[in-house]
Amino acid sequence: MADEKAPEPGFREAFADAMRKTGLGQVAPGEVPTAGSLLKAVGGVRGLVESILPGLAFLVLYAATKNVALSVLVPVALAVLFVVVRLVTRTPITQAFAGIAGIAISAVLALISGRAEANFIPGIIINIASLSVLLLSILVRWPLIGVIVGFLTNETTQWREQKAKRRVLYLTTWLWAGLFALRLAVEVPLYLAKEAEWLAGVKLLLGIPLYAGMLWVTWLLVRAVYASSSRPSSD
Repeated sequence: MADEKAPEPGFREAFADAMRKTGLGQVAPGEVPTAGSLLKAVGGVRGLVESILPGLAFLVLYAATKNVALSVLVPVALAVLFVVVRLVTRTPITQAFAGIAGIAISAVLALISGRAEANFIPGIIINIASLSVLLLSILVRWPLIGVIVGFLTNETTQWREQKAKRRVLYLTTWLWAGLFALRLAVEVPLYLAKEAEWLAGVKLLLGIPLYAGMLWVTWLLVRAVYASSSRPSSD
């Protein structure tokens, strides 16, 4: 019987480890958010450069030249350079590899179609998928942020038994859903209008800055409810 139960702790440990590697997982729910912890959550200075520079390069090059091939291939070259630098410095390459995969797929779509706005199709698909997962988690009454925080705090599903925690974790899940919905509401019309330059600019604005702001708000809300739940409550 002991052997049959062995896989369960392994799965939980692996899932919890995956959650800790998310942006939210970089700060414990009870920890006070700081500028340093926020920077760490978005990948540090190197992570910021790797996230922003390819998109900025596309925006500048396409605005200046209207050359689709040049505008999408330079970001690919930058992404390759980021991977090489990480390999040389022996730093984790997961984020860099994920970045180069996304940029390469975007570039291929743009080159095949000959349309600069096709470069943003993968990002739009990711936003649709993210929004769908968040809404589905709310629909089945397992809000995704609650699942993540449950594993980060090692309380797994106990948060479901406390009304205050449930409310905050539902609220934060709705807020994250709102983030992806906002991106889609702005980016899809620009894509349909073939406004590649505006798409590039909006993607930068609604990318790391909005993501970091949402992390900050989530930390504050979760920290507040976990701090209050540690005191005697009539709930």
